[in-house]
Amino acid sequence: MNKIFISAGLALTLGAGYSLTAFSQVKPEVMVKQRQSAMALQGKYFGPLALMAQGKAPFKADVVAYNASLLDALSRMPWDGFDASTKDVKSAALPAVFADTAKFKDAQDQFHGAVGKLVAASKGSDEGATKAAIGALGKTCGGCHDNFRQKP
Repeated sequence: MNKIFISAGLALTLGAGYSLTAFSQVKPEVMVKQRQSAMALQGKYFGPLALMAQGKAPFKADVVAYNASLLDALSRMPWDGFDASTKDVKSAALPAVFADTAKFKDAQDQFHGAVGKLVAASKGSDEGATKAAIGALGKTCGGCHDNFRQKP
């Protein structure tokens, strides 16, 4: 009787292990949707900051700090969605994303650095420095979009 339970337990354990492996393999289409979603959220939280930096909206330090903290988390999310398995999935990503991975990684690093500087600036009370950090972050977004994203 114990041999049956042990055999059944072993079979369930091995089966679960193989099932988890299958479930952990995300389809390329899903990866593209996930990276697009992360990028859309980055735009949502960066947009108000850009308006403040341009003087088109009143500067609100609490909004800047909140949005900067969210951008800090969001800035880490989309990059694993640019896996080579996604290169044939229809998206705005240019082939250069997959052909020039070192340059694309450098653009990601510049973006992360600019987000970090914005987070640091948002903790201070210097509105000018914060607006400059917002502008610098916007340039990293634009630089990446210029080189790695199809024009709408």
